Amino acid sequence: MASAAEQLASSMSMGAFSKATELKNRIWFTLAALVVYRVGTYVPVPGVDASVMAEMLNQHGGGLLGQFDMFSGGALRRMTVFALNIMPYISASIIVQLLSAAVPSLEALKKEGDSGRKRLNQYTRYLTVLIALFQSYGIAVGLESMHGSFGAAVIDPGLFFRFSCVVTLVGGTMFLMWLGEQITARGVGNGISLIIFAGIVANLPNALAQLLELGRTGALSAFFLLIFVILAVAVIAFIVFMERAQRRIVVQYPKRQVGQRMFGGDSTHMPLKINTSGVIPPIFASSLLLVPATIAGFSQNGPSWVQTIAQQLAHGQPGYMVLYAAMIIFFSYFYTAVVFNPQETADNLKKYGGFIPGIRPGSNTADYFDYVLTRLTTIGALYLVLVCLLPEVLINSYGLPFYFGGTSLLIIVSVTMDTVTQIQSHLLAHQYEGLIKKAKVKGRR
Repeated sequence: MASAAEQLASSMSMGAFSKATELKNRIWFTLAALVVYRVGTYVPVPGVDASVMAEMLNQHGGGLLGQFDMFSGGALRRMTVFALNIMPYISASIIVQLLSAAVPSLEALKKEGDSGRKRLNQYTRYLTVLIALFQSYGIAVGLESMHGSFGAAVIDPGLFFRFSCVVTLVGGTMFLMWLGEQITARGVGNGISLIIFAGIVANLPNALAQLLELGRTGALSAFFLLIFVILAVAVIAFIVFMERAQRRIVVQYPKRQVGQRMFGGDSTHMPLKINTSGVIPPIFASSLLLVPATIAGFSQNGPSWVQTIAQQLAHGQPGYMVLYAAMIIFFSYFYTAVVFNPQETADNLKKYGGFIPGIRPGSNTADYFDYVLTRLTTIGALYLVLVCLLPEVLINSYGLPFYFGGTSLLIIVSVTMDTVTQIQSHLLAHQYEGLIKKAKVKGRR
């Protein structure tokens, strides 16, 4: 019976998908946009010998540059027009969100509706340009000082090269920002997340080839590879479970009489996710901790204390693990406090007549939200620490590729789940529209 029901549901969904022309167009648009992105990751920056940059990343691949190269799908290693990827836009978005919680004028914009959100988006774009200008100029100056076994990284250094490099990299970032917004509006899923997802997934075959090569050469045993595959599947299943886990708080609305009719009295629930902060805490923590190692890697003749700090904060070292876990927990609480305001939520419930059974409206409800959210965030932070530290141990102990880190797994699973959910929502909306049309036709008859 269960298999028959599953087959019937599958056939109905396939039939709905074949009739959902708009959804198919959105999927094709998303795929075409991602193809354009991948083509751009192979368009080189003028005047740069990419082999020198690739050699530098091979030597210092575990630092901040290695993480950026992972997010950019290898564009930084090849030194292409999308070398900065969409990271400046993400940094600008996070900064604007943090400021909107601290600056009263920006917080007021969030409450103005669509017009306020448009202004905040505009501020985010301006800040993206500034961050991209700063990062691209730093890359241009750094390229001029790079020398590898094949010679200098820049063929003709000087002011003209810096100008052309900055214009090219900033233009690539702004194009990706526009492309991500187009995917969100005309495609399926969040465009910015899908671009990062495509960059990580594009290099997964190469990472798997490296893993199999380690097994072929005897560096890793076949038994370890089998255990690694089972562990990877278990971690992915655990991520899916935790990302879907939520606490449902019952909200009751009182009955009210309008004329001779009674309205309201309904009961609903407010879902609170265990991991409200998403992948932001691991990204922040890993970026901050990898800065000392990256600086030390580019300053071999620098102060001895810089080298000492870099050694203590290297992958797999106790200092790195402790600080990494502590910063993930800190950013989990901090970002959750930014995106969810218990007092504002309680005020909105009171405004529309909603209440939690057994809890007084107002400050008591806000305290209850804060009580529940604090405990949920504790579980979510410990989950992020476990998922992020376990791959770090494997990478450090067995020399596994950098792409099997916890942050990349979280991004891949989260974006996949979000995209599938949006596709299902489009299918349900299409089926609902079809039922309405059939009802109208029957009503006319």
